[in-house]
Amino acid sequence: MALTGLDIYKQLPKKNCGECGVPTCLAFAMALAAGKAALSSCPYVSDAAKEMLDSASAPPIKKIAFGAGVELGDETVMFRHEKTFYHPTTVMIRVSDNLSAEEIAARVAEVNDLEFDRVGLHYGVEGIAVTNDSGDAAKFAAAVSVASGALAENKSMVLLTEDAAALKGALEPVAGRKPLVGSATAANFEGMVEVAKAAGVPLIVKAAGLDALAELADKVVAAGYKELVLDPVTTETSKALADLTQLRRLAIKKKFRSFGYPVLAYTSKENPLEEIVQANVYLAKYASMLVINAVKKEHVLPLLTFRVNLYTDPQKPIQVEPKLHAVGDVTPDSPVYVTTNFSLTYYTVQGEIEASKIPSYILAVDTDGTSVLTAYAAGKFEPEKVADLMEKFEVASKVNHKKVVIPGYVAVISGKLKEKSGWDVVVGPREASGIMSFAKANFGS
Repeated sequence: MALTGLDIYKQLPKKNCGECGVPTCLAFAMALAAGKAALSSCPYVSDAAKEMLDSASAPPIKKIAFGAGVELGDETVMFRHEKTFYHPTTVMIRVSDNLSAEEIAARVAEVNDLEFDRVGLHYGVEGIAVTNDSGDAAKFAAAVSVASGALAENKSMVLLTEDAAALKGALEPVAGRKPLVGSATAANFEGMVEVAKAAGVPLIVKAAGLDALAELADKVVAAGYKELVLDPVTTETSKALADLTQLRRLAIKKKFRSFGYPVLAYTSKENPLEEIVQANVYLAKYASMLVINAVKKEHVLPLLTFRVNLYTDPQKPIQVEPKLHAVGDVTPDSPVYVTTNFSLTYYTVQGEIEASKIPSYILAVDTDGTSVLTAYAAGKFEPEKVADLMEKFEVASKVNHKKVVIPGYVAVISGKLKEKSGWDVVVGPREASGIMSFAKANFGS
């Protein structure tokens, strides 16, 4: 079990120097016990104390890295509003070794193509999970080889078999990709640990039932390996949700070290729409990684969009770069609109301008990612700020007129903005939906 704040305090130097950023050693000890401070912040703690306090200072869920920069775990809270979530759920597409070489290559090509640009963000799935469904070691190795050769360099791999010898044979040629491998069970964990440890790759530990999973995880750790991902082996959605929640709660709230690792979940629904709904449940609570079958863009995009929304810091909304953006083939006659850098606001405005078919400039004001009215109420959409931004990005050199369009909701700043900028200020529509008719009436040929 984790140490209490008083247990930690006993090991600290008790200088109350404040160099750790906390006024007293007792306050620092309490923050450390709550997972809100790092032991390295104290410059005077002894090596002996460091060793003793290692478990208390470690994150409740260990960070596991593999492949092309994939990171799992290292989460410290149950709910993102308590702090934030750091490592978005990794999504891998299942590739069976029962497929032919041509089918494997085609499926991997589809995975490579699962890339999306949306509201200024670029995202996609992280890679593939090759499964030894055939039970044939040679066939598994061949499938892994074909899949690896077809997989983009920025994608990662998971190798799934319960045969240690088959895993070793398939892993050696692709060891450079640093895949996640599995699965270790009560019957094979010694051999699987040996293979994973030799290759320096993380290992999936698989057991049905939380008691059995904790026992097996402890055995693997006792065997000398701690780079683990847990698989609670559940296929029914409600049971999986309960297990994933319990695993997270015991790791975060109770500091139960046996469950202090990232967790893997598999979808089981055959209908792709039902599968994505199931995947969303696991993504929300609390799978660190998902292995799914769906590979069509129209199925995967909703899952990835939900992931982006869930893992966006609630205190820092998605934003676009605050600068002068060109929409279409702009000319010196193009109108200039002003809005905020809140992604939803900006792309709504951009969409309406594109629909008007009148190339325009959009000056995105840095409002810390808040909407027009919210920004104005908070003093972040002020005429001085807009005027300074117009000068910074040399808007006057881009157009042969001196007219700037502001949102109708902040018409009140028009006089001050004209005074500060020297430009004529045109009050546009309140809602973005009015931009098309406004643009055609004011700037149409």
